[in-house]
Amino acid sequence: MILADKITKLRKQYGWSQEELAEKMNISRQSVSKWESTNSIPDLNRIIMLANIFDVTTDYLLKDDVELSTPLNDDAESGIIKISMEQALAYVNSKMKISNLITKGVILCLCSVVPLFFFMAMAETNRLNLTGDIATAIGVICILVMISIGISYFIKTNQYEIDTKVIDNEVFELAYGVHSVITEKLQKFKPAYNFRLSVGIFMFIISFVPLMFVSIFSSGTDIVLLMIILLFLIIAVGIYIISSVCAKYDAYNNMLKDWSIETESSRRTKRAEKLAAFYWPLLIAIFLGWSLWTMDWGVTWIIWPVGGVFFAALVGLMELLDKGEG
Repeated sequence: MILADKITKLRKQYGWSQEELAEKMNISRQSVSKWESTNSIPDLNRIIMLANIFDVTTDYLLKDDVELSTPLNDDAESGIIKISMEQALAYVNSKMKISNLITKGVILCLCSVVPLFFFMAMAETNRLNLTGDIATAIGVICILVMISIGISYFIKTNQYEIDTKVIDNEVFELAYGVHSVITEKLQKFKPAYNFRLSVGIFMFIISFVPLMFVSIFSSGTDIVLLMIILLFLIIAVGIYIISSVCAKYDAYNNMLKDWSIETESSRRTKRAEKLAAFYWPLLIAIFLGWSLWTMDWGVTWIIWPVGGVFFAALVGLMELLDKGEG
């Protein structure tokens, strides 16, 4: 294999574009393109830089008959699965697709009550010639349809299990050079992750504010119902904002995890996720049941800030009990 082919192969193994490799070497993208197309040859200093960047020897780059050794016997004997760069990138891509499907399902299930509240508001104001019974019937049908579609998105996530089950469930080891590349990608991604996570949390916090003010200063049931719709839509936007970045951030961290150190931490995270998956749908059901039973929307909104504080207390209690057992 000639030098040009080796540069191309190594660059793709690390998941870098020509621009990214050029940036690391402080040269233009055109220079990298010329190397890979055999229109020019890097000088000795550039060869040394390439060897350092790719963690290979200069002999490997300069001698056509020298190939990379891949001593995998130790890993095979110990039963540790080796994850290549291609597998790592495929894992991140699959986790993003899974997150996209789950987000669609969650938003559909969350917003399934929006048509119900909308038609109830129209019935309150005698618009669209709807009675209360007809509005409720149409709303319930919309709930069933939207939840059914949402569940179909959840089911579709199983098509990506093959690409994710090794890193999620097995003991593995990243191939040579993959750890440094994933670490670099994670560091570059953190500012975007922190920003979008902050925005998403802010959306959750302010979601009940319009309903609170309307409940205090207005007695119209139709306005209250519309503000409830706004509450769910704000929450849906917050979920959309944070879901993709959280999936990508978790994917990077899952690949960099140290099984001997972080296994217990991962277990705690999974316990918190299971609690959230049960807690928040239950809270929504209680809110809807209480509100529809009493029709006192000016009071029932209080369940959201109280529920948020109680959830944080439950997570803290789980940590305390876990430490006590340890």
